Amino acid sequence: MTSTTFQAGSPIKIAILAMGGQGGGVLADWIVDMAEHAKWWAQTTSVPGVAQRTGATIYYVEMLPESDVEAAGRPPALAMMPTPGDVDLVVAAELMEGGRAIQRGLVTPDRSTLISSSHRSYAVGEKSARGNGIADSNKVIETGQAAAKRFICVDLQALADQAGSVISASLFGAVAGSGTLPFTREDFEETIRRGGVGVEASLRAFALGLEAAANAPAEPARVSTEKPSPEVPETASHPRIRKLLDDLRQNFPAAAQPMLVAGLRRTVDFQDPAYGAKYIDHVRALRKLDEQYGGQAKNWALTTAAARYVAVAMAYDDVIRVADLKTRAARFERVRGEVGAKADQLLYTTEYMHPRVEELCGTMPAPLGRWVENSKFASGLLGRFCRKGRFLQSGTLTGFLMLYALAGMRRFRRSTLRHRIELKSFEAWLRLIEETAPVDYDLAVEIVNCRRLVKGYSDTHERGESKYQRLIAAAADLRGRPEAAQRLRELREAALADDKGTKLDTMLAQELKLAA
Repeated sequence: MTSTTFQAGSPIKIAILAMGGQGGGVLADWIVDMAEHAKWWAQTTSVPGVAQRTGATIYYVEMLPESDVEAAGRPPALAMMPTPGDVDLVVAAELMEGGRAIQRGLVTPDRSTLISSSHRSYAVGEKSARGNGIADSNKVIETGQAAAKRFICVDLQALADQAGSVISASLFGAVAGSGTLPFTREDFEETIRRGGVGVEASLRAFALGLEAAANAPAEPARVSTEKPSPEVPETASHPRIRKLLDDLRQNFPAAAQPMLVAGLRRTVDFQDPAYGAKYIDHVRALRKLDEQYGGQAKNWALTTAAARYVAVAMAYDDVIRVADLKTRAARFERVRGEVGAKADQLLYTTEYMHPRVEELCGTMPAPLGRWVENSKFASGLLGRFCRKGRFLQSGTLTGFLMLYALAGMRRFRRSTLRHRIELKSFEAWLRLIEETAPVDYDLAVEIVNCRRLVKGYSDTHERGESKYQRLIAAAADLRGRPEAAQRLRELREAALADDKGTKLDTMLAQELKLAA
């Protein structure tokens, strides 16, 4: 480890950015404890974020050796929060938090060492975006190289997981490995031991973080944004699914097969193998259309897009699906892992449920559901139970059985009102694709891609469906016009850009003027 030289009489200034649950406070306390045991003056403060998982807390540490205090002849006056351009070490528990530190001016090229984990914890805005809202990690890495005197960027979360510990321990190791602070490895390790909690696991994570930081490349590696395509399995345990896999390998182009596998998994998981067979049949019909109108020369663009969005359309999100996902063992295990619950600890998850009248009617047999929706008395009576949201503990026997019973209704799903509504929209979409492909192949592909807008349930589904229907109407009007596919693509991107659809409405109005 190399040690950074600091100006005598000036405190070492450290900013730590971490979200709730990442142990930023533990890391700050470790640094202060280590400094105090080495006879330094040290102080830590924190500026909380908006809320857990939606904003990072900034922990700020200033520390000064006793010799400097004695030379000054008075106790030091340490600051309560970081000042832009005046920070020696910035530690970020997540890559985008490192980017925010740079935006705040806490990282400077003449002074600051920036240590950041390269992993991502997606922000609410990224998760709720209609399109791909995930920010580009590589832009932060490029900016970090230019903004910091030294930039250490490795996946410290993965190292913590490998050691069976938490990221605060591997971050502490990275601070030690960077050589930024004038303390020995033994000073760091003794600090962890004094904490007395999870010592062995923390020491393992510390060692991994130290080694990773000490051997970190001068230029951090770029983050790959490519997602691996699903592999086509050679076989399956269920005979009917095995037959479907043989079918897609033999009768569909190689370019579309990975997405077909993903679509088959989704539709079977949504309903049953028979539903998966219907999915394959729908894509087969579009594959024949693709072949007839020049798809081979365009790398089977229509079939590949259909493989994805036919599955999305058939495996829609309804309350039955939501209840099914909330009662799966894998979900309970994932939540336990996220909060770090131990094997001997009880964990209860509180679900917030606020179904509308439309969702309740959608689970009813189609004739009954339609009658309730059209009856002011019946819908009003049902609406009394939908005015307020309900909190339900899915880990209790009562809460679990309620959700489990609702999930079990999927055997009746094909007879529900919601399924009839979705089927009608789905069939109209397929007809438009079949009518458009002979006239404009590229436009037909864009019509397939428009199904990307329809997702979620309740209000989310309603907003997406509204914009989707406007796009489909525009697609019908664009048929036969020059650059129709490009125009529809631009309209789709506008629809994905904001929830309210203001930009889409503006562009649709312009299209009407052009058509007139």
